[in-house]
Amino acid sequence: MSVSDRLCIALDFPTREEVVSMARRLAGRVGWMKVGLEAFVAEGPGLVAEVAKTGAKVFLDLKLHDIPATVAGAVAAAARSGAQMVNVHASGGRAMIEAAREAADRARLERLIAVTLLTSIDTRALADLPMAGHPEGIARRLALLAKECRLDGVVCAATDVRGIREACGPDFLTVVPGIRLAGAEIQDQKRVATPAAALLNGASLLVVGRPVTAAPDPETALETILAEMAGVRDRA
Repeated sequence: MSVSDRLCIALDFPTREEVVSMARRLAGRVGWMKVGLEAFVAEGPGLVAEVAKTGAKVFLDLKLHDIPATVAGAVAAAARSGAQMVNVHASGGRAMIEAAREAADRARLERLIAVTLLTSIDTRALADLPMAGHPEGIARRLALLAKECRLDGVVCAATDVRGIREACGPDFLTVVPGIRLAGAEIQDQKRVATPAAALLNGASLLVVGRPVTAAPDPETALETILAEMAGVRDRA
């Protein structure tokens, strides 16, 4: 797999015009682009098809979490939008995840993955939630549940990847957001990592948003990240 195929650009903008403009601007440089909840709610499923026209695969990041029947219907609808990858919340439970898997199979969705624990949640934030344990342990347990339900992988922090790899094996997809270059502001993220650190931990696919899309020169920022990723590959 090429370096560019292991990078997903998060098109986290509020309007169709901004999403499509950035998708076209970075077309051909990355294998994946992510359409997030805000733009999808504002613009509808047609936005996925527009991004897909750039040639990138589309990760539709809806983080579905509802009763099993509702999530199954939403997964089927998401697959019809043209997305290649969709996610649900693993904390929705076994019945919900299994219903999503069955719907994805019927719709021939390429990849269905589960969110373990948001990268904006750290140990301090967990104190407010009815979830016992350390973030890495919680992510590992939820990843195992996702694997038992035949999902293709999970969304997790870079610090969670090693434990998930040990539990779920080398072929289980680990999609890692919260990527920041060394010394950069982390914004609202808590558990972050550099591109190199995430890959060295075993990440399959890196999701990068504002470090590229909010940069003064997105193309240059993207090349910096790709170069760091290539450096890890070349050392392997």
